[in-house]
Amino acid sequence: MGRVFYTNKLISKKMKVASSFFERLVGLMFSNSMKGFDSLLITKCNSIHTFFMRYAIDVVFLNNKYEIIRTYYNLKPWRMTRLVFGATQVLELRAGDLPQDVKIGDRLDICIS
Repeated sequence: MGRVFYTNKLISKKMKVASSFFERLVGLMFSNSMKGFDSLLITKCNSIHTFFMRYAIDVVFLNNKYEIIRTYYNLKPWRMTRLVFGATQVLELRAGDLPQDVKIGDRLDICIS
């Protein structure tokens, strides 16, 4: 588990990390909600889909320095994102949890414990 901050504001108290092949493959598919965590960091990732999901999410594509490259707000089930060049990881949050003032180039502070 970990935590995520944006401009010293806590946006995720319990971040789960998906780093193994199977964890990255499954992600949030088939779940009804994020139970026991409030965000998912998927490593080695530059594109996602929301197939087989039952809820919308906010999505942040990050480079290896945790700088924001692309955002999607309220991405509904059964959608796909384009390939995001330069992205090395993706942070998925519950829809509405990503602050509206984030912009390309901003940096997230991610603390993995």
